[in-house]
Amino acid sequence: MSRYFLTLYVCLLSLRCGGGQSPSFYSYMNPVIPGDHADCTLTKIGNDFYTTGSSFNVTPVIYHSTDLVHWQAIAQPVSAAWSGYGDAPGGGCWGGHMVLYNGEYWHFFSRDNTMHFVKAPDPKGPWSMPVKVSNPASLPYGLGYDNSIFIDDDNKWYLVVKNGKPNNGMIELGNNGQPTGVVYDLNWLNPDPYYPYSWAEGPVMWKYGGYYFYSFARDLSGGQKVMRSKTLTADQSSWEMLGDFFNENDPKKGTSLFTSPNHASPVVMLDDSTSWVMHPLYAKGEWKGQGRQGLLNQVRYDADGRPVADYPINQSFPAPQLPSSGIPWMVPKSDFFDSQVLNPEWSFLGYTAADKWSLSDRPGWLRLTPKNRAKANTVIKNDGEHNYSLITRLNFQPKSVYDEAGLWIMRGDEKMFVKLASSLSADGKKVVSFSYEDSKYEAENSPGDTLWLKLVRINHKIYGYFSGDGSAWTEVGAAVNITQIDSYSDYSTFTGTRQGLYVAGTSDAFFDFYIYRDAYTPILAECPADQYGTSRTYNNQGYVLDNIHVDDWALYAGVEFGTAEYNRTSDSLKVIASCAGAGGSVEVWLDSLQTGRKIVECPIRDTGGLRTFQTFTSAVEPVGGRHDVYLKFAGAGSNKLFQLQGFYFTAKVATGTSAPEKSNSAVSQTYKLQQNYPNPFNPSTKIVFNVPDHGFVSLKVYNMLGEEVGELAGKMFSTGAHAVIFDASRTAGGVYYYTLRANDFVQTRKMVIVH
Repeated sequence: MSRYFLTLYVCLLSLRCGGGQSPSFYSYMNPVIPGDHADCTLTKIGNDFYTTGSSFNVTPVIYHSTDLVHWQAIAQPVSAAWSGYGDAPGGGCWGGHMVLYNGEYWHFFSRDNTMHFVKAPDPKGPWSMPVKVSNPASLPYGLGYDNSIFIDDDNKWYLVVKNGKPNNGMIELGNNGQPTGVVYDLNWLNPDPYYPYSWAEGPVMWKYGGYYFYSFARDLSGGQKVMRSKTLTADQSSWEMLGDFFNENDPKKGTSLFTSPNHASPVVMLDDSTSWVMHPLYAKGEWKGQGRQGLLNQVRYDADGRPVADYPINQSFPAPQLPSSGIPWMVPKSDFFDSQVLNPEWSFLGYTAADKWSLSDRPGWLRLTPKNRAKANTVIKNDGEHNYSLITRLNFQPKSVYDEAGLWIMRGDEKMFVKLASSLSADGKKVVSFSYEDSKYEAENSPGDTLWLKLVRINHKIYGYFSGDGSAWTEVGAAVNITQIDSYSDYSTFTGTRQGLYVAGTSDAFFDFYIYRDAYTPILAECPADQYGTSRTYNNQGYVLDNIHVDDWALYAGVEFGTAEYNRTSDSLKVIASCAGAGGSVEVWLDSLQTGRKIVECPIRDTGGLRTFQTFTSAVEPVGGRHDVYLKFAGAGSNKLFQLQGFYFTAKVATGTSAPEKSNSAVSQTYKLQQNYPNPFNPSTKIVFNVPDHGFVSLKVYNMLGEEVGELAGKMFSTGAHAVIFDASRTAGGVYYYTLRANDFVQTRKMVIVH
């Protein structure tokens, strides 16, 4: 859709809504559920929507929405403590569909090719333990997997069945959720041995315009078909094959970030007569490893009543005209473990006995216990974004080299891991270990049993840090490149990448909190969760957020500014931008545009060209808690305003992120870091600092992403003035920062290298 028509749509919707809803909810970019959301189903109950699907070895999750764009994890219908769950990659729960029937909520799923259901009085639970669904004697094959539920207008309901390539059917259910014996066998749909529709899997049904519609995927490599009938019957002559369900003729199909949509949900129709479908889909190439992500697209019926779903091209789509109800964008959320129940956004991996974790042993902490000496225990979330920072505070007493606890990112087949952990070295010393495949780095664990850990993802590169107080961070080794995880497509265990907390060995681990996206660690502008008007392009210094015009915006979801436990509050905003004209400004809004809270407006001025980036700073209102951060772009005229490389916030206390920060400590009146001279420089410059009392001083250089470039000082200094020389002959030209740390004092200055 062109910018003109989407802008016109937004203006008309604003008039219709009386301006009461934020413009940030008028449009959306796919996916709406980043990360693995395989075989998703969709149910409309009143003004609420629910989706779930296959989870495999991961505990399944039910998501809730009021606008089909913003989703929130509300329940885990199948307990990880169910003895029948299993614990092997590709096992667990296949399929999954929640419906409301006769005043009760039912969730049907398959485990080990056997259908089960659970029930609850509310979508949030509590959910019962699974009940096996009996196989009707009149059905010549088992009930199978990837099944769904269809409820007809006469309140009869059916299990839509798939088992093996040739077997499709519909099974009538009774009030008890068990088959009545009425069977509609569609064995003619995909007959042996030709299998014209490959597996004809993931069948779903809905009604529209007097027709029953039956839609199915060829297989997970692509293709979604649909057929219809005036009657619910097994008679082949009554069914009309309509062909492709998605608009395969979309001219932008070839440039889409996704390919070959399939495994679509049933279609739901809104009160305004628009129809919508959710479906899972792999990204192309290097990000396939994140699994089948949850996408939303509109369905339109043509003059003949044939449904055609929009192809998932990478552009802003007009959103359904529904209230957002304050649900934030679906990314992993920070958790301070201060509730009595574990947030349903967390999943376990395979069967996990109830005594293997606790939120009550130490209030405010999550206790994880290894499953056994050979099996780690973990809580995990979808890993669906390209840039984030994970932080936890851990209390752990390792007893052997096999004991470890911390943060990890795991490949879906459970064969590759990035791990940042507290452990023991081969000689029995306490260490912080950062490992991936053949790369393993160890650093002395100077903080001891209680320490902070931080993983930072910058696209495919992962960095590991630790700290004793969350104020001064030490990098462990060097960054690792996990392209092998991010690009891995697993067509046997079917599971995407996950992130989270884990413990292995014999000792319990206690986790104080889990922070997903730290506000004080640089956030890449190229990686918005949602956006309008802007796009990602390549600049000489890497990818940037580009094509920024007046009233465009970009969303960065789930940003954590601080709480009583994570004692931070914002002080200023740093925006790294380039500009070749009059410029404009970056407005920061929390949670929504116009209807949210505007905390700062940062002017961006001419930097001398789009290839020259500078850091612009503006004081910001104090902010705490977790928020979706919207950047709205203001200025004059119709030309491009500027490009953005990244942004971050500084705190009123030294936050200890990898980003340079200032300190308001009273000690800062006695220590002093002077501006380097010359500046700009090539290839060397002199840095002078004053020390009031004998003590340890650290002086480090950082790039604009907050990554450490070099250490110029890290030892005891006597009282007085000291000077160091920074030789940048092997450092790329650009803007850098140097930070002096001593006791509670932190001061940062900027310098420019020109080659």
